[in-house]
Amino acid sequence: MIVISAVVFIPIIYDYVVNRSYGSFPVETNNQSFQEEATFAGGCFWCIEAPFEEIEGVDSAVTGYTGGQQENPTYEEVSSGETGHMEAVKVRYDASLVTYEELLEVFWRQIDPTDPEGQFEDRGQQYSTAIFYHSEEQKRTAEDSKERLEESGIFEGQIVTDIRPAETFYQAEDYHQNFFRDNAVRYEFYRANSVRDEFREEHWGEDLDYEVAYDPEQLPFWRQYEEESEARLQERLTSMQFEVTQNRETEESFENDFWNHFEKGIYVDVVSGEPLFSSTDKFESGTGHPSFTDPLSEEYVIEEIIMTASGQRREVRSFYADSHLGFVHEDEVYEDGYYVINSAALVFIAEENMSRQGYEDFLYLFEENQG
Repeated sequence: MIVISAVVFIPIIYDYVVNRSYGSFPVETNNQSFQEEATFAGGCFWCIEAPFEEIEGVDSAVTGYTGGQQENPTYEEVSSGETGHMEAVKVRYDASLVTYEELLEVFWRQIDPTDPEGQFEDRGQQYSTAIFYHSEEQKRTAEDSKERLEESGIFEGQIVTDIRPAETFYQAEDYHQNFFRDNAVRYEFYRANSVRDEFREEHWGEDLDYEVAYDPEQLPFWRQYEEESEARLQERLTSMQFEVTQNRETEESFENDFWNHFEKGIYVDVVSGEPLFSSTDKFESGTGHPSFTDPLSEEYVIEEIIMTASGQRREVRSFYADSHLGFVHEDEVYEDGYYVINSAALVFIAEENMSRQGYEDFLYLFEENQG
């Protein structure tokens, strides 16, 4: 994308050099049965990622590159326009809470679908618009949606947004992920100068902010969690559970409930019940704490960089309850680190009890073909 000023450009170069963001990597096709995928290209991927991240039912919106032939392209290579790739966002979502058609409605409201040569201040094929479908059903839905937009008269020109099969999606460098949130000042500066929002307001008017319709009563109970008072939490949690989740305490190694526990099931937040980790990703790390290679879902487990007495660390917290869970440990075996969690922050739900307690969507983890 065209960088508008040094306010944006210089910090990005700094991030690129310091934060080890030296290229993209292919993202595997999602195999979580309760989630589906959608991929959209709409110019600057910072601006497309942001609105999807705010939708209830969206697990993650990942920025990256797709549509070209070059493997593992870098941001600079894609920006040159010589790779055939486009800046894009891959969305993983729960179709019981938000539909593909609704995602399309959100997407149309972010872009100029009549521009074949880029988006707003960003010019070139790498910034053009496209919908990459992951199934024939998505293809039909996208074509129908595009036709309705054409007939609506919202835009005077022809709708040129391409609808094409999904190809290998390469996740962009770390500093591009959640850019709108982690670099809010630079993001807002860039966006304000791109004239994207002026265009959107001019064409959509009162219909600009599309509301995804869902029945709150149909949400899983952990999505309905409401913040509790400190007194209430102290009343219903043990002293250790409270200190760990609310005050970042760490329990004793090898003297906690789950460090050597390997029964089939999932581990949920002790405060909200939101699903966090699966026994299928649990391993013995030697730390004396329950350790996992991956979260059950990126939606429920978030990372924050904090400063501690031992230096900068990647703290792990739950999304809905905002409980402190533990930290990410980095080593040579696990390039992106692994999750070392406090047992006191967790409740274990055995496989045979998952349906009864409202976690039936995660039983696929223990099907034979999952290994």
